[in-house]
Amino acid sequence: MSQIYNIYCDESCHLENDKQKAMVLGGIWCAKDEARKIAVRIREIKEKNGIGKYREIKWTKVSGSKLDFYLSLIDYFFDDDDLNFRCLVVPDKEKLDHESFSQSHDQWYYKIYFDMLKIIFEPKNKYGIYLDIKDTRGGDKVKKLHEILCNNMYDFDRKIIEQIQIIRSHEVEIMQLTDLLIGAVSYITRGLETSEAKKKIIKRIKERTGFALTKSTLYRENKFNIFIWKASQKIC
Repeated sequence: MSQIYNIYCDESCHLENDKQKAMVLGGIWCAKDEARKIAVRIREIKEKNGIGKYREIKWTKVSGSKLDFYLSLIDYFFDDDDLNFRCLVVPDKEKLDHESFSQSHDQWYYKIYFDMLKIIFEPKNKYGIYLDIKDTRGGDKVKKLHEILCNNMYDFDRKIIEQIQIIRSHEVEIMQLTDLLIGAVSYITRGLETSEAKKKIIKRIKERTGFALTKSTLYRENKFNIFIWKASQKIC
């Protein structure tokens, strides 16, 4: 029987001229039937740690005073078998050479989004993709991304990737958890050491995964999958 999955995707430093060297795309996925249970559990963790259950979780808000709360969220992610994470890291956008590949930055962006998502998809299942797109072209991006993903999957009737839509991250707990994990990977990729609290969160992720977080994991690693993209690669 087919299963329906939700994928909650976020991105960090994806714009071409944002003066940020590294870029990360990533997503958490879970069975659609489990999404509400997960959201409720995250709210319970918030309340247990003295945080309003509707307060937004963000990597940029990590602080020493709430460290126990964020570590509890990390542990929850790893303890819940219904949650899985995949991210694609571009360590140095300055090495991109779009001209040689006869493409714009936007065209490359859509291709690499498929590269991030493709190992999640199984033809027997159905997927809803939810994006936290922050720029003014969100609607156009969603339409184009849906088209490209379906074409690459030969899913011309959109029976596998049923929908892609923008959501408000502050209203969706799983999206907030995606932001936290992407933020951690981006932080270590950029070689930052500005926050002891963030370094402790990264340490906890390393302990739970056994990974350095700076190298690609095995292709079929399901729980915490990292792909370090090389600029010399040509995406077909």
